[in-house]
Amino acid sequence: MSDKRRESQRLDDEEIAAAPQDDGAQASHGAGESAEDARPDLEDVAPEDLPLDPHRPHEDVLAMLLGTLLVALGVTFYSQAMLLAGSTAGLALLAEYVTGLGFGGMFFVINLPFYYLAIKRMGWSFTLRTFIATALLSLFAFLTPGWVDIASLNPVYAAVIGGSLLGIGLLVLIRHRTSLGGINILALYLQERFGWRAGYVQLGVDMLILGLSFLVLEPNGIALSVLGAVIMNLIIGLNHKPGRYIGVS
Repeated sequence: MSDKRRESQRLDDEEIAAAPQDDGAQASHGAGESAEDARPDLEDVAPEDLPLDPHRPHEDVLAMLLGTLLVALGVTFYSQAMLLAGSTAGLALLAEYVTGLGFGGMFFVINLPFYYLAIKRMGWSFTLRTFIATALLSLFAFLTPGWVDIASLNPVYAAVIGGSLLGIGLLVLIRHRTSLGGINILALYLQERFGWRAGYVQLGVDMLILGLSFLVLEPNGIALSVLGAVIMNLIIGLNHKPGRYIGVS
């Protein structure tokens, strides 16, 4: 009898081991193995399918103030080291070096003709934001030299920190649907009107500014200006990608 009982117990144990687990245990086991796999990857989601997170008005205001302050500080480093930026800021810096007039006023005046194109291309809301941002940058660029006293400045450091400040400031503005206007608006208008690629137009203007800089800057200053431009565009390019940010203004 003892052998029969042992055989019967063995068969019962085999049946229990072969029986399927209950749904709760399977779900728990599956969840433990696939939790990492089930985690959504925003970069794999189409931009139009991402949940939107609207900015509040005070967030847009703070972003505009912070973005223009950072850009103004970056421009101050560039101006102190006799370096050039691209786009409208580059034209304003070039005009400052040639005429001796301040960057802030030159930047504001150079942007004036582009607001008409901004209204046609981007609408009143974008144009108003751009006008306010341009006015703030002009004001902060005028005030910053009085707030920051730079007695000695290494040109390489000026290119690196200036380009970084410009890139971060522009990134803040871009993410809150704000622009500093100028050549960027012209490039978008020409793309829509004549089919010219905006990136090529922007590149052409920047190359023109770089060419004119040979009349004003030393070769070392031109090389450092290119370094600053690379740093600025890397910061924007690495951080401003579809799926990286879902806030809207």
